Amino acid sequence: MTINRDSNMMGALRSGLLWVCVVFFIGGTNLYAQKTGTIRGNVYDKGDGAPVIYANVILRGTTYGATTDLDGFFVLPEIPEGKYTIVVKYVGYDSVAIPVVIKPHGIVYKRILLDEGGVKLQTVQISGRKTTAKRNVQISTLKISNKQIQSLPSTGGEPDIAQYLRILPGVVSTGAQGGQIYIRGGSPIQNKILLDGMTIFNPFHSIGFFSVFETETIKSAEVKTGGFGVEYGGRMSAIVDIKTKTGNTKRFGGTVAASPFQLKAIFEGPIVKFKEENGSSLSFLLSTKKAVLDKTSPYLYQHAIVDSIGSLPYRYSDLYGKLTLQTNGGSSANVFGFNFTDDVNYKSIASYRWNSKGGGLNFKLVPPNSSLIMRGVFAYSKYDISESIPVPEGEREKPRNSSIRSFDANMNFTFFGKNSEVNYGMNFEAFTTYLQFVNPLDITFEQTVNNTIIAGYIKYKVKFYNLVLEAGLRPTYYASLASARVEPRFGLKYNILDNFRFKAAGGLYSQQLMSTVNERDIVNLFTGFITSPVLQRGKHLIAGFEFDPLEGLELNLEGYYKRYDLLMALNRNRLSPQEPEFIQETGDAYGIDLLVKYSLPHWYFWGTFSHGYVFREDGNQRYPATFDRRNNLNILVSYKWGKNDAWEFGARWNFGSGFRFTKLYGFTEREVFTDLTKDHKRENGDLVPVFSKDYNRGILPDYHRLDLSLKRIFVFSKYSKLSLNLSVTNAYNRNNILFVNPLRADDKLFQLPFLPSAGLNYKF
Repeated sequence: MTINRDSNMMGALRSGLLWVCVVFFIGGTNLYAQKTGTIRGNVYDKGDGAPVIYANVILRGTTYGATTDLDGFFVLPEIPEGKYTIVVKYVGYDSVAIPVVIKPHGIVYKRILLDEGGVKLQTVQISGRKTTAKRNVQISTLKISNKQIQSLPSTGGEPDIAQYLRILPGVVSTGAQGGQIYIRGGSPIQNKILLDGMTIFNPFHSIGFFSVFETETIKSAEVKTGGFGVEYGGRMSAIVDIKTKTGNTKRFGGTVAASPFQLKAIFEGPIVKFKEENGSSLSFLLSTKKAVLDKTSPYLYQHAIVDSIGSLPYRYSDLYGKLTLQTNGGSSANVFGFNFTDDVNYKSIASYRWNSKGGGLNFKLVPPNSSLIMRGVFAYSKYDISESIPVPEGEREKPRNSSIRSFDANMNFTFFGKNSEVNYGMNFEAFTTYLQFVNPLDITFEQTVNNTIIAGYIKYKVKFYNLVLEAGLRPTYYASLASARVEPRFGLKYNILDNFRFKAAGGLYSQQLMSTVNERDIVNLFTGFITSPVLQRGKHLIAGFEFDPLEGLELNLEGYYKRYDLLMALNRNRLSPQEPEFIQETGDAYGIDLLVKYSLPHWYFWGTFSHGYVFREDGNQRYPATFDRRNNLNILVSYKWGKNDAWEFGARWNFGSGFRFTKLYGFTEREVFTDLTKDHKRENGDLVPVFSKDYNRGILPDYHRLDLSLKRIFVFSKYSKLSLNLSVTNAYNRNNILFVNPLRADDKLFQLPFLPSAGLNYKF
């Protein structure tokens, strides 16, 4: 939608300011009309100063309560004046009771330290997750902890979030190689991946087992597969929001690990030690890993090597560093930087290399005399990728190159009421995209575009008895398109019973960024970025149920519909420079997702089933997308036994119905009359393939794979332990298709075969 720049921008700003004024008026009136005060604070582990997440915080003898967030922070607003006792409980820690006095309009801050208890409970979950589920909409939101990632069979001897994302409901993966994920009908470019608030443009390495994120450093990850709120913008399908932990604030420590796939090291510790009297500290966290599979595979995995590509040709390295400052009163700041590289060379097919680097600052400010909590992120990143395809001697090389430079500035503010919460803020993003490539018909495409995006948002959440409502607006101005758009979004949850909840969400979404990956390619390692000439638009509608029939058992069923009103794709097969560079499409995706999760003292079971449909329409026909996997099943089982659960066995089985592809119709002769050295009367032209005009009517074979792992932990002291991980990938050696040359049916590449591995992980 392109409209008058000035009038639309002013209209969007007026709408946003009006909402802000209304909220402030209501919130301010509510706050100062009563003789109430606010309690807020942080809960820390007394041993290492780390925040305690999802601890239960209640006022004894009242209905007031809260759970701590990812920083161990909590807020109890609108407490009537008087004397109270704060009680904090969390699994594995001794409970704490602290007296507090509330004065009218006063703000009391408490720093609470928890000691590890003598007995670590495993069946009683006091962590506050169930309380959080009842108080928040959380539709299509899956929260992943470090421990959950560790429970997955450790493919390649090392667990990684890249492996865990593939077992989530609604997520479709291209397999062990390629590293691409499709979430509820959205292509990879429609998923926003965040690391500590900054966008990561290519988070997965080409081998697919490993991401740029180091498991040991992940504090939490939230995957929002649809219906996400107004605080997120710039993508139309899904959000993956990953946050890293702070470095140890009391002692120096770390982890070193080795496997046939990679080597890694993590170091952390205090620069200024955590002070219990005021909660201040300065700490560091540094992680690095490097692939060694190209060196080990000729000796360990000769059976997996294809002659045409030589050794398993995966080379990557990751470096991430972070400094964290915690101050009195709950305020904190993080400075971080990273450098990620990937290099893969399929000798007879193509070679790819990309590099991603950047850094930034994020902070949380808790003013001592204000009810507002302020957060912000400022970050810069740079991503470059190149592809080189071998060509016969004498022919023109056709390399592809792409890059993106991005600067982000985000500010948001939160105001807490007794049964309500207001969140508002603004986003500023400036980025430059570059792409250069030559298509199979020797037509060159080159684009460089500068972009500026300005957005504001406001979200209001309120709880009425058993009903939780969220409503928000996100006005956005796309400067390079001279286009503005206001996107309403909503969410609700109704607690029908204490253990049975209904939820729903919907809204409008848009994005300007495009990918060079064509949705008609099943696997494509060249992930470049370009700017769409028009604004891409979509909408979501989701509804479902949560059910907790037994202690430790969770059931989640959701149905979804995503409509893409406008999608743009690069016209890579245009026959002449006069043809359009882009093609326009619409699309829709719909289906159901089921999640079953069951936790027992020693057993953990996770099962997901997804049934979905993904279609695109280009004006001539409606056809299924290549990643239209109708059925996807994941089963994960882990079992711990022995003294202090020293042994752990894990098994994961994945089944997916076949991907779609366009059938080869035949061949035709093509003459290139610009070649003046050729006798066109006597010599034949080049044979080029002719594909069926009915897109993606073919179906590849089903995909299925079993992974197994066995872990043994040796504990030497409170802070020192060694883990031995034995794993088998593709245990029954299923030949799953990776690539088929449409011109030669016998020219195939398969996913990784049976691969045993062992890994050592020493934590100190």
